[in-house]
Amino acid sequence: MYVLGVLDCGTTRETLEAVVDRTVDALSREGRVGVVRYDATIADGTPVASEAGTLGGDVTYDLGADGDWTACGTGMTVEEALDQLTPTCEYAVVVGVPELRHPTILVGPDADREAESNDVVATVDTPADLDTETIRQTLETTEPHQTLESLIERVKRSPNADRAGAIATFTGRVRTKDTEDDTPTEYLEFEKYEGVADERMAALETDLERREGVLEVELYHRTGVVKSGEDIVFVVVLAGHREEAFRTVEDGINRLKDEVPLFKKEVTIDDEFWVHERSA
Repeated sequence: MYVLGVLDCGTTRETLEAVVDRTVDALSREGRVGVVRYDATIADGTPVASEAGTLGGDVTYDLGADGDWTACGTGMTVEEALDQLTPTCEYAVVVGVPELRHPTILVGPDADREAESNDVVATVDTPADLDTETIRQTLETTEPHQTLESLIERVKRSPNADRAGAIATFTGRVRTKDTEDDTPTEYLEFEKYEGVADERMAALETDLERREGVLEVELYHRTGVVKSGEDIVFVVVLAGHREEAFRTVEDGINRLKDEVPLFKKEVTIDDEFWVHERSA
């Protein structure tokens, strides 16, 4: 699922909502769209920090282009809302979250000033300024938001799913420490060798799928900042039987680590370093 932010930079509520509506309408022609709205106020109206994932306000998410289903609740993070949408949506539009870790449209006269701290795909004053086709094309060159559940749903839709008796998975996550005395890790930051990493990942999936009894393989590795406790990498294998499913999951994660050019920086409470440089 591709995620696009829309952020108020000094505009009116009416203009912001008109930009959201036009954006959702354009994306819905290509696939299902979820809309996540973040209201960074608590019950007494006191403003709270509104970074992505920060609690204290309401997160509301709408499913479907016609807005026929809505859920909201205090205590849900933006990331949790996105995770809920990912298995069934091709796109999500997130409204009202500064410093979102996804491409963002800035709306209003202060957009140029805010652009320095955001991954910006467009700055507009009115809905008429939107080039929705260019925004969609740019969005689809970025890393999609994936969850283990969304990858499982994808392999279940395989044309070969009726021959499958097993789905095996692996999830890698950020470990805070190896032992009790270790310095805690705050986050890892991953960079990929542009172009090459994606090609190697696709080639590895294809190679694993050539195995007898293996019907479909999905590999996914996040890039950018991944905080302590968050998921990093998924391997999902659809197979005829459990033996080839388990074996292919293990080989898949081992070969991904060995063959796909991804560079990892570790940031602890005391230090930061590129892991490949320290281990060289």
